[in-house]
Amino acid sequence: MKYAIRNTPNAPRVSSIQHRLSAACPPSVWRVRMVESKITFLALLFVLLTSSFALADGSIIGWGSQVVGVDLSSGFVKVATGSFHSLGLKSNGSIVAWGDNEYGQCDIPSPNTGFIAIAAAWWHSLALKSDGSIVAFGDNSYGQCDIPSPNSGFVAIAAGGEHSLGLKNDGSIVAWGDNRHGQCNIPSPNTGFVAVTAGPYHSLGLKQDGSIVAWGYNYYGECNIPSPNSGFIAISAGGLYSLGLKQDGSIVACGYNEFGQCNIPSPNTGFIAIAAGISHILGLKSNGSIVAWGRNFEGQCNIPSPNSGFIAIAAGGYHSLRLKQDGSIVAWGANDFGQCNIPSPNSGFIAISAGGYHSLGLKQTGIFIKIKTIVAWGDNGDGQCNIPSPNSGFIAIAAGGDHSLGLKQDGSIVAWGWNGWGQCNIPSPNSGFIAISAGGVHSLGLKQDGSIVAWGRNYEGQCNIPSPNSGFIAISAGEYHSLGLKQDGSIVAWGDNSSGQCNIPSPNSGFIAIAAGGDHSLGLKQDGSIVAWGSNCDRWGNYTGQCNIPSPNSGFIAISAGEYHSLGLKQDGSIVAWGYNGRGQCNVPSPNSGFIAISAGGNHSLALKKVCQYKLTGDLNDDCRVGWEDVRIFTGQWLDSDGSANLDGFNGINFLDFALLAANWLVDCDLTPNNPACIPK
Repeated sequence: MKYAIRNTPNAPRVSSIQHRLSAACPPSVWRVRMVESKITFLALLFVLLTSSFALADGSIIGWGSQVVGVDLSSGFVKVATGSFHSLGLKSNGSIVAWGDNEYGQCDIPSPNTGFIAIAAAWWHSLALKSDGSIVAFGDNSYGQCDIPSPNSGFVAIAAGGEHSLGLKNDGSIVAWGDNRHGQCNIPSPNTGFVAVTAGPYHSLGLKQDGSIVAWGYNYYGECNIPSPNSGFIAISAGGLYSLGLKQDGSIVACGYNEFGQCNIPSPNTGFIAIAAGISHILGLKSNGSIVAWGRNFEGQCNIPSPNSGFIAIAAGGYHSLRLKQDGSIVAWGANDFGQCNIPSPNSGFIAISAGGYHSLGLKQTGIFIKIKTIVAWGDNGDGQCNIPSPNSGFIAIAAGGDHSLGLKQDGSIVAWGWNGWGQCNIPSPNSGFIAISAGGVHSLGLKQDGSIVAWGRNYEGQCNIPSPNSGFIAISAGEYHSLGLKQDGSIVAWGDNSSGQCNIPSPNSGFIAIAAGGDHSLGLKQDGSIVAWGSNCDRWGNYTGQCNIPSPNSGFIAISAGEYHSLGLKQDGSIVAWGYNGRGQCNVPSPNSGFIAISAGGNHSLALKKVCQYKLTGDLNDDCRVGWEDVRIFTGQWLDSDGSANLDGFNGINFLDFALLAANWLVDCDLTPNNPACIPK
């Protein structure tokens, strides 16, 4: 895989428990990102025959190192952007986060309530509570999440590169975190401040008298406020430059100007808010329109139409957010970490695939004529998200380490992304394929005649299909090994076997699905149990447990293997996740129900959730039926003043609501859509 060749490992964080258990695992060969696995034809048939739901249009939810699939349609009052992640504050005081989550900067601490302000930096986030205390989460390498005591009396917050600022109700500023450039040394007198903002290496404070105080890194003059230093009402610190908004609606800029970020477009009037990104700027006009300028390589300055009706803005590393009057958020620009969420609308998806750092979704649109297209997001450094034209006629997708595959209706394969090992060079004839799988740096294709075609890196023999090359019904490409499922239910494995990932446990029979991960493999049996083999550690020999299937090992209908973690989909629509969880890739979002497909990537996970087309009283998890999961949600909200379980809309959540839920007990709108309780949305 390209990361191995370029020798740029990304070591996962490991817990002290994992360190103590590391002696149980011998060091493995140096490894990198990994791959993909597919639900095979037999597994899909198993879903149809044994579950109460079938694969249908759905929405995508992603968690782990890349958080996507969050609902941005309503209820928001504030927005904030970090370099590669985004935050939204809801009117109920809760926070929604999406994008890069490598350091937990999207993992809002519990309880997620009572917040009144948000701020995002490179890899950490800040949130201000209504009681004047600050909550910090994410990277803490420089102590930027260690709020100084006393943690009280704060009225505003700002997050810089790796430092943080808090404004007290007495007008003083508190600073903590990285101070290598003096960005935490507040000039004296530390009084009379009404606003704060932080750039990567410098900080700004706005005084009551309308003047700006600047400190920290000043190589490009970002701390040299132009004269006259008065009449300012708002401030924003960018990459290596600073902005100030005047009372007359004009903007003043100083500092680094390589991308023209200090050249305010004419007319420089009518502005009511400013937002400085790493190297681009957003300005909000009094008429609700946005003006953008500066670096635009990633489209962060291309304001989506219609450009009107906005009330707030936020500029991140290379992406932008805007808040509408209706409480919805619009995002545009770079999406290499999902910071702009799944391209809207998040509906109509029928398949998903998680790669090393990027993801694919297969979408179906149209009523009478179904058009199937591919949507891609995440890392695009090698063009793995640039779907070749025409983007239509696809029936299957596969995301590898840094390349992507799409299977067309005519049986041909389209490949794009990194091609350093020829993994995108489909062998001739490019026809007759019925399934695809993308590994670390190799690719597999299954032909109609049951034979497998393999191409790409072959140093470990992962492209040498064992003889006889016939009778296969499913394929899965791992990092450096490959799996094939035979018609008789047996598995064939080849390629790298340094961790035993090709040693199928006995009896090798009764399998209906396969999944190849980094250095481990999974097989799904007809009885709904999972078999796992291969490495149970990471590449450094630290115990990760990706082969330890949680109990009870039964009721599974689909499997997926990531680099060091594994996913299993249950018949009841819930997901079980196990293995390395340093990026939260095993923390399945709640409610854990209604899922119809899974995919495990490098350090992130994807799931496809069924979208119910009916409104059913008591269906609290939107899976088109009323069952035990709805009871669990109901009891969790019992006697709360509000929540989805408040079915009658008043008097809180009580026995009256439970009676409404019980009235539709076991009603399934998918099975009985004509039931009077099933009201089309």
